[in-house]
Amino acid sequence: MATSNDFKIYIEDQLKHIHHIRFKKMFGEYGVFVLEKMVGILADDQLFIKCTDKGLKMTPDPVLASPYPGSKPYLLIENTEDIPYLEALISLTYEELPIPKPKKKKI
Repeated sequence: MATSNDFKIYIEDQLKHIHHIRFKKMFGEYGVFVLEKMVGILADDQLFIKCTDKGLKMTPDPVLASPYPGSKPYLLIENTEDIPYLEALISLTYEELPIPKPKKKKI
């Protein structure tokens, strides 16, 4: 089941105070990006944030789940109402993730 536009709009509203956050449609779901780094995924009307050491430490009773078959586990965010937590988690995740390698140009 693909993520509904209503859920995407709801999450966008919850995260609207995070600078440079954007959502990119990907295979019926949405990648969650801060600047150039993908920090999470919206899949099946659920919010998944990439696992990092700091993110796991700040999350009480973390739930790990795969947003799609074959993926690495992500933090499944069940309480999307806690905006200060979401903002802090995404900020820490962004800081801990490496800068993506530049894509090679096609000739």
